Amino acid sequence: MAEYGLSERQACKLLEVDRSSVRYEARPDRNGELRKRLGVLAQKKPRYGCRRLWVLLRREGRGANLKRVYRLYLEARLGVRLAVRKRLKRPAPAGLPLRAANEEWALDFVSDAVAGGGRIRILTVLDGYTWQCPGIEVGVSIGSLRVTRALERMIARWGAPKRLRCDNGPEFTSRHFLAWCERQGIEVVHIQPARPMQNGYLESFNGRLRDECLNANWFANLAEAKEKIEAWRKEYNSERPHSSLGYRTPEEFARQCSEPTSRMEAIPPGRPLEWMDRTAVLAGKGTPLAAP
Repeated sequence: MAEYGLSERQACKLLEVDRSSVRYEARPDRNGELRKRLGVLAQKKPRYGCRRLWVLLRREGRGANLKRVYRLYLEARLGVRLAVRKRLKRPAPAGLPLRAANEEWALDFVSDAVAGGGRIRILTVLDGYTWQCPGIEVGVSIGSLRVTRALERMIARWGAPKRLRCDNGPEFTSRHFLAWCERQGIEVVHIQPARPMQNGYLESFNGRLRDECLNANWFANLAEAKEKIEAWRKEYNSERPHSSLGYRTPEEFARQCSEPTSRMEAIPPGRPLEWMDRTAVLAGKGTPLAAP
């Protein structure tokens, strides 16, 4: 400006620059030392994260608050990139109407413990039409091979189902299980992950099993657990009234559905409309499971 004999105002007017911008002097970086120390700590402890690094800075006597440390942490991109977990995606299974026994069996696992503290696993199987339980397998470890062996024993006594409804556990998604189902001509229906109510009637059965058997008994060992759980299964099939079946037992319902019965005779008191709808579709068309 002195060379051309111009004042600051005239020069800024010609260049169309605000005078405050010309006069601005950058302030010294008061976070420079803190930023440098934060980077050193992040290199030493890369998995600590912002909050733990802030605690280390506080221990060193640096009075920076968490918001400032977090801002510097983001500016320096010190965060460790988290691996995105791959989640299984499945379409929702179609809600096919059940018209007879052995059209669909549901499978699931329940866990419990014995007196010594050892864990046991319980494979539950339920017919979705008659609510009969063909079998319950109890063991310390139940893999896919043992699941298929248990199903073979149940099929020998109750007949083969057309479909198996189960979750996405490793026992039900293994190559052995899927190959076995294909050889047997059984369709496998996997529910969506985190959607247990797509297998709701078995979840209800498992709740009854835990409430009436597992929580009501103390198992000294695995053999005693097998004995008591099997006794409860037989009681469930032949003695326990089921509210969804008009307070009949599953065996009574299966036997009634196989007999030529009029619609009005099948209606239980107190629930006429629901039972008429169910009986109109199901009664007299099902093949009951043979009681063991």
